Amino acid sequence: MNHQIRVLVADDEPYSRKELIHLLSNHPSIEVIGEADSGEQAVVKCVQLQPDVVFLDIEMPGMNGIDTAKSIRELKKVPGIVFATAYPQFAVEAFRYEAVHYLLKPFEEEDIKETVSRIQKLLPEKRVVKKNTGKFAVESDGEIIYINPNDIIYVTREEKLSKIVIADSEYEVKMTLKDLESRFEQYPFFRIHKSFLVHLDYVQKLTPWFNGAYQLELKGRQEVLSVSRNYAKELRHQLEI
Repeated sequence: MNHQIRVLVADDEPYSRKELIHLLSNHPSIEVIGEADSGEQAVVKCVQLQPDVVFLDIEMPGMNGIDTAKSIRELKKVPGIVFATAYPQFAVEAFRYEAVHYLLKPFEEEDIKETVSRIQKLLPEKRVVKKNTGKFAVESDGEIIYINPNDIIYVTREEKLSKIVIADSEYEVKMTLKDLESRFEQYPFFRIHKSFLVHLDYVQKLTPWFNGAYQLELKGRQEVLSVSRNYAKELRHQLEI
């Protein structure tokens, strides 16, 4: 059976809730099933909705996030907890409640991506499971070519088109890199730069460059790709055992 990770967002600030829900909506493996504007309401909705994960603000009137986490930990079905707050000083206490992650405001897309990755690793049974038997269709010289996504070495964005690179061919498509990243979410692709998406199975060598950036070599290709320092840490985390 296919599952999505069911998420409850609890924050007393409406804008923060909407922003977080919007960022989470970019990840097909996440389904936001509800929101709460107080700690008390978060506990009630945990009982009613049975979420897999709760994104929990700490500074809330009445029952704060730490007290809410204590109450949630006493429930029959205990969800994972991600603390989402503007206050880093609560991190040590927060992790006493086995938090999945500690997310700081203002939210950044890369931080959300890392958080979703952590959730997926800790809740593997809740990952969206699809049979990877489908093909990706591209048009070339008036013909429709069907590509196995696992044959794609990398994808790059060039002006208004994305270029899909396999061992012996290259194809151009109109889809954005973000759309392709979502389409290939069930395959081991990783964004190494705002303009590059690579298949991790083809990564052969990673060389430190400068200012925290890296250079990446891929099996079957001569070109060397640049890894932005913003993506380098998570890339190494994804590659290493």
